[in-house]
Amino acid sequence: MPKMKSVSGALKRFKVKKNGSIKRGSAFRSHILTKMTQKRKRALRGPQTVAEVDSTRVKRMLCLA
Repeated sequence: MPKMKSVSGALKRFKVKKNGSIKRGSAFRSHILTKMTQKRKRALRGPQTVAEVDSTRVKRMLCLA
């Protein structure tokens, strides 16, 4: 049986933390930031975690489930 291949786009976007949760980047941070408030930009700065309902799908894409 051949090896399982993970989704290469998912490998670039997600990292698994030690406690099993999945770290992701924030959306809406690439361009047109002048109309956004500083408070909103600061909130989007830090890393986010994937929601529990989506984590099983992401783990399957990373061949972890």
